[in-house]
Amino acid sequence: MPDSSASVPSALPTVTIGVDIGGTKTEAVAIDADHRILHTLRVPSGHGNQELLRTLFEVIEELRSADVLAGYSVAALGIGIPGTVDTSSGHVSNAVNVRVCSLELGLLTQRELGIKVHVENDVNAAALGAHHLLSKGQNPKGLSSAYLNLGTGLAAGFVSNGSLVRGATGAAGEIGHLPTNLHAEVCPCGQTGCLEMLASGSAIARQWNGGGPWPAVSLFEAALAGHPQATEIRDRFFQAAAAAIRILGLTYDPSAIYIGGGLNALGQPLMSGLRRELTRADDASPFLAGLALGQRVRLVPAGQPIGAVGAAVLATI
Repeated sequence: MPDSSASVPSALPTVTIGVDIGGTKTEAVAIDADHRILHTLRVPSGHGNQELLRTLFEVIEELRSADVLAGYSVAALGIGIPGTVDTSSGHVSNAVNVRVCSLELGLLTQRELGIKVHVENDVNAAALGAHHLLSKGQNPKGLSSAYLNLGTGLAAGFVSNGSLVRGATGAAGEIGHLPTNLHAEVCPCGQTGCLEMLASGSAIARQWNGGGPWPAVSLFEAALAGHPQATEIRDRFFQAAAAAIRILGLTYDPSAIYIGGGLNALGQPLMSGLRRELTRADDASPFLAGLALGQRVRLVPAGQPIGAVGAAVLATI
């Protein structure tokens, strides 16, 4: 006769996988129920619909087979990707950096893997990941933060009380296309004077041809050596990036403003320049000085998988 006191085996603990698909790399993480990172992987990105899907499925399979994840089941998958994302359907369009014009990413991935899938714009995913990873022991659900992505373009994300703010059409945070009086160049969006035309990697590459594989690094080195043109381009970059920080501060008044994207690899010279420009504006405005925005700005530490973590967190909601 079976022992009625014998315990029923408990269900396997679960993990959620997050994948951040970028123009050069695809990064995947597995997080547990407490949002702790258990394992990470990074592989070169595939471009075009078929190669992107192949890379995605391969990195997920490799992640799931890791020894550290033995004994776990996968509850859900979150994907961050550039372009316009319909978060209700998982459809992606105009993801230029990965050569995707139109892709039913959510539907195809859910059909292939048989688990819940959430697809999100990469900057929004990074904003949420930075919020969760960099809250320094505080409860992220009770905080607000902004994320400024200084990469090929310029865009931002905002998290309020632990939740993303997307706006009515998902365009919240597209501050790179706010016109300013800093210049009079025509932006590809059709407007004149957009922030992105000065404060982005593509802006630096368009204005500076100083040799080397990384125009931003070459520009900063030349400016440090006193090259007049490099100094002018760098200073205009700082003016526009500081304007973006003020826009985030005055719009959302967040506890922290995290700086990420490819240009944050410039490190301390980037941070010093931003704070110097913010201080210059503070000196002319007691109102701005009282906001102390320079004290709220923080670089995302190198190697933090904020995009993948944010995508995973979104899949748990």
